[in-house]
Amino acid sequence: MAELGASYLMADLGLAYTPRPDHAAYLASWLGALRHDPKAIFNAAAQAQAATDWIHAAHKAAVTPLPLAA
Repeated sequence: MAELGASYLMADLGLAYTPRPDHAAYLASWLGALRHDPKAIFNAAAQAQAATDWIHAAHKAAVTPLPLAA
């Protein structure tokens, strides 16, 4: 879920990423989970989106907008 959430945040913020060698191993671990529960990715994606939404809301609440110059 954390990897999905990080991907969502990076996409929202327009940040680029560089694939790492351990990404293949991480994806391979998901294949095992999906064999046992084909819907697991949907649950993980929903949780990742909820976490991303929470981070955006917390950031918005914490940031004080600067006044515009007249």
